[in-house]
Amino acid sequence: MRIIAGELKGRRLKTRAGLLTRPTSDKVKGAIFSTLGEKVRDASVLDLFAGTGNLALEALSRGARAAVLVENNREAQAVIRENIEMTGVGHKAKLISMDAFQYIQKNRSEIFDLIFLDPPYGGGFAQKAITLLKEKTCLTANGVIVAETAKDEIIEGEISPLEIRRISNYGDTRVWYLQRSDVCRDRMSDEEEV
Repeated sequence: MRIIAGELKGRRLKTRAGLLTRPTSDKVKGAIFSTLGEKVRDASVLDLFAGTGNLALEALSRGARAAVLVENNREAQAVIRENIEMTGVGHKAKLISMDAFQYIQKNRSEIFDLIFLDPPYGGGFAQKAITLLKEKTCLTANGVIVAETAKDEIIEGEISPLEIRRISNYGDTRVWYLQRSDVCRDRMSDEEEV
């Protein structure tokens, strides 16, 4: 696992054998950031279920202004700390030791341009997080939520004022892009919906 673009390009990131995390592959990560395009530059990023910090660190490498990484697993937190230190972005990255759902419910002040959701597959965690996020005003007007699920998982139900703007499949991974429906927004890169 490595940083694939930006000022930290090529830096290897640490993970732990047997850790209950499933880092986003370089292929999927590259596709996500290609879709986001210029939305990453100067963005404030929230990485829920941060795992190794892979997505937030990639965003920082590509010019994001700051990142909050939320992770409740102690082993994963240790990996994130190592990766933050190794990449030298400690002044822009803040690790919060907390359950992702608790963080969403307790956060009342911070708003973000990009929110990454990469929870364990198969437990409906992305759906639950999106259901909680829709009640909060933590996404900027042109912000994007990027959620990763297993290919057979569905995000459904009433999620307004959020709406699904695009869905892409990569092997066993499905990536959902959501934005607020109550505001005008910049378009993301063109790519076929699945």
